Amino acid sequence: MDHVFSGADDVTTALGGTGYLADDALATVTFLATRLNRPILLEGEPGTGKTALAEALAEALDLRLIRLQCYEGIDATQALYDWDFPRQILHLRTVEALTRDAASHTARDTEALESELFDERFLLARPVLEALRAAPCVLLIDEIDRADDEFEAFLLEVLSTWQVTIPELGTVSASTPPIVVLTSNRTRELHDALKRRCLYHWIDHPGLARELEIVRTRLPGVSAALAEQVVTLVQRLRGSGELIKPPGVAETLDWARALETVGATRLDAEVAAATLGAALKYREDSERIRASLDKLLTA
Repeated sequence: MDHVFSGADDVTTALGGTGYLADDALATVTFLATRLNRPILLEGEPGTGKTALAEALAEALDLRLIRLQCYEGIDATQALYDWDFPRQILHLRTVEALTRDAASHTARDTEALESELFDERFLLARPVLEALRAAPCVLLIDEIDRADDEFEAFLLEVLSTWQVTIPELGTVSASTPPIVVLTSNRTRELHDALKRRCLYHWIDHPGLARELEIVRTRLPGVSAALAEQVVTLVQRLRGSGELIKPPGVAETLDWARALETVGATRLDAEVAAATLGAALKYREDSERIRASLDKLLTA
């Protein structure tokens, strides 16, 4: 791909224009990925902005975002292509209906019909094939850790060659490799072969100052005082070490948005307890924190 960024500072500025605040390390990895045509592998806790980076890249570069959501049992068919069997059968029946004398068919007629059935118009392009044909674009492969080893091996081959072969149509190669962002919540370890193909970055929860900047950038309508109270409390929740699932930046934004929606101007124990479901997603966490909200708010 042509040099879309002149350096890490350019990445920071471009992403910042979409409301995504990248630190120096992430900006550098993103710059290198676009310059070297290498996929980015992002790992980290849920809600730390892994998926959002791909979305921000597509917006900043005015490119199409194509997303492949991984899940247990996904295979190459769901990622690459499939044939539209109902339309193929309909086409076959139409041809048969228009043919008055089936006995007059020659071998050449049969071959022609088979060729028609596996024509481009019956091809259903899935995200990976779509990205190769639509490049330049941004391909987001979300939660790769949910897929199995076989799918990981298939993906490695595609990311190494930027091409796939469709037996009935031939080889499809990307004229320009897409910008690929893979995300993982680390529910399992990925294979070293895939990691070697990628530029790796771990996205951690931001510090108080950066998270406050993110909230103010993404939610300018939230008062500065309320934003600071929310971010401070979220930082304390993460630091408590008592939660099954500490809130991520996404939950911080949801909580601040919820408080703004109910008309809160400050964060007290009552309004915090009423809106806690925006930040905490486990009953045990909610019960534990509700019992200590006063202490946390006055710490």
